[in-house]
Amino acid sequence: MQSSKYLISIAGPTAIGKTAAAITLARHYQTEIISADSRQFYREMSIGTAKPSAHELAAAPHHYINSHSIAENFNVGDFEDQGLNTLDGLFKQHNVVLMAGGSGLYIKAITEGFDQLPDVDPSIRQNLNNLFAEQGITILQEKLQIADPVYFDRVDLHNQQRLIRALEVFESTGQPYSSYRKGTYQQRPFQSIKIGLDMPREELYARINQRVDIMIAEGLIEEVKGLLPHRHLNALNTVGYSEVFDYLDGKTDLSRAVELIKQNTRRFAKRQLTWFRKDKDIQWFSPTDVPAIISYINDTIARLNA
Repeated sequence: MQSSKYLISIAGPTAIGKTAAAITLARHYQTEIISADSRQFYREMSIGTAKPSAHELAAAPHHYINSHSIAENFNVGDFEDQGLNTLDGLFKQHNVVLMAGGSGLYIKAITEGFDQLPDVDPSIRQNLNNLFAEQGITILQEKLQIADPVYFDRVDLHNQQRLIRALEVFESTGQPYSSYRKGTYQQRPFQSIKIGLDMPREELYARINQRVDIMIAEGLIEEVKGLLPHRHLNALNTVGYSEVFDYLDGKTDLSRAVELIKQNTRRFAKRQLTWFRKDKDIQWFSPTDVPAIISYINDTIARLNA
């Protein structure tokens, strides 16, 4: 017998409108939202992560927004464990729960399971972050090609966080990162219904550019200044923060830093779409077509219950 509990995942690239769509759906189904955005967990990062506003947070109950500090080590395995525990409680009150976010790996961890990786000595990660800061991404690519050619052929070679993650596992254990990635699907006590949001590329890029301008106007530079003592933390090694750190270091001027944030965010959105398009279970919609999304969800639940 199929489970009568349903997790509706709202996925898509940054700035596409996931929050607004998820809130509308949460109000329709009178339920709650789990955030699967790996940067919105952190209390200290608000403007640069485009967190839901106080008004949006009040419109529907959210989980995993401002739930952790950047000083905490909170990875995808932790999110899987804690998120499933949260869902267990939510499904005692609701038949439908929403999950919204652009972090594909975190959505996958909840819906399918994620391979358990070994604990890593933080000093190894710090050394790799220092190496990246001093010598750039090429040295990480070269080290990974030698350490783990299997993963080297699969990974986004321009994503330094993924490269560092693979290298720190190798340097901690002596075993390649790929040897820990079994890719086995784990049964869940709920049914997953996956929704993807997309729009014409030029519209998305215009939204991204506008969002960055709003971030600057709302005080992104001051937010990043306040985080300077913590810049070594992995959570801050991300788009919108790295570029402002360079500006504060005098490596670039403000207009160039803003342009780089826009450019790197557009590239990030493109990578997100590439990831999500590989998942054949995702049904794609325009973010404004919520009635069609509701109709699809209802039809899918009816079919699964038949």
